Amino acid sequence: MKYINATKVLPEKLIVEIQKYIQGETLYIPKQETKYQKWGTSSGGRRLLDRRNAAIKNSFSSGSSIQQLAEEYYLSTETIKKIVYSHKK
Repeated sequence: MKYINATKVLPEKLIVEIQKYIQGETLYIPKQETKYQKWGTSSGGRRLLDRRNAAIKNSFSSGSSIQQLAEEYYLSTETIKKIVYSHKK
């Protein structure tokens, strides 16, 4: 998270109003809820996990065992079970 000096982005009247409540401290202003992105959307991490999980499901439906998949993907058997038995596509 990078910090921006309020005097560079906020009007002076607003800074004076904020100073009534807090001075010389770091203040976090969260994004509007409509601006939030789901985890991994920007980095592509979510897409990679979705592809991996689809491959695991395909292998399982083709006959691979839970134990084989756990060893192949370096995941616990419980994690493999969650993936193959989930109803998400």
